[in-house]
Amino acid sequence: MAPTGESDHYKPKDAVHAGVYSGLVMGGGGLFAAAVKTSLEKTNVGSWAVFTKNGGIIATFAAVGGAYEFSRVAAANLREKDDHYNAAIGGFIAGSILGVRTGRMPRIFGYGLLTSVVLAAYEFTGGSLKGRGRDPEVDEYERKEYLRKNRRRPMEETIAEIGEGRSIRPPGYEERRRERIKEKYGFEVNPVSADPDRA
Repeated sequence: MAPTGESDHYKPKDAVHAGVYSGLVMGGGGLFAAAVKTSLEKTNVGSWAVFTKNGGIIATFAAVGGAYEFSRVAAANLREKDDHYNAAIGGFIAGSILGVRTGRMPRIFGYGLLTSVVLAAYEFTGGSLKGRGRDPEVDEYERKEYLRKNRRRPMEETIAEIGEGRSIRPPGYEERRRERIKEKYGFEVNPVSADPDRA
């Protein structure tokens, strides 16, 4: 059966390379975390304690990162789609590895499910904390001009809704203001200019 739709444009990626690279990067992060934990020890430990005493942190970071990226890319290759479901699959496997350290099945499934939901939601919302990115094919200037024109309202409509005053001074505002003051308080306001050249 011939692939249709989105799978026509999918290009397979090397899952092993992605998993190894991510495992090394996350292992480096684990090394940093283990070094920080070792430096905060109250007893005097040697420099090799990063590996001997806190080596499990390094291994866990590397395993979680490698397993997540490998399973995410492998799922994308098998499904021939690059979407948030791949992050959910990878997140479940990575979270399960976090739960393996506890040795209890409910925690393994719970950690896997929690990580899966969080990573799938993150990927679904655009893979960024700022939200989904802009379409690279749309010119930014044209997009902003469209937004300005789309949301522009006539000044008369704005004044009708919020009224005059408070730094909103449409044409004829001063005359209408003098008339309102005369009607309400019974005295006339003569405009005074601070410009010494005007009489």
